[in-house]
Amino acid sequence: MAVRLRLARMGRRNRPFFRINAVDSRTPRDGKIIERLGHYDPIEKDATKQIVLKRDRIEYWLGQGAIPSDTVSEILLRNGIKHKYAEEKAVRRGQARKIAHARGKLFTATERIAAEKQKAKEAEATGTEVKPEGTGA
Repeated sequence: MAVRLRLARMGRRNRPFFRINAVDSRTPRDGKIIERLGHYDPIEKDATKQIVLKRDRIEYWLGQGAIPSDTVSEILLRNGIKHKYAEEKAVRRGQARKIAHARGKLFTATERIAAEKQKAKEAEATGTEVKPEGTGA
């Protein structure tokens, strides 16, 4: 049985509330859980109440080989729980960035926006008009 740490959505419409659960990877999002490990309330204003975790149980499940979802992984990292899956993802992302830059492509939307601003500044300095990319015009 492959265990995953992932979110289950609770709460009413337009007022989400998420529970962090250990579940079998084959179950649906709001299906049967193995253990409740905490909760995440994105609308809560008090940062200490926004994320509540059972740290020892989360570390136990990570030690047993449970794989966190991307969102849960970010929540855990923000709360100081390091795990090998985040490190592996960072390494893979760094390699992908290097490959993209070697091919002359931009890797993130931030890089694309910065490149467009740079082109606009250059065009303004030379007095030529620049067409935005991806418009087909």
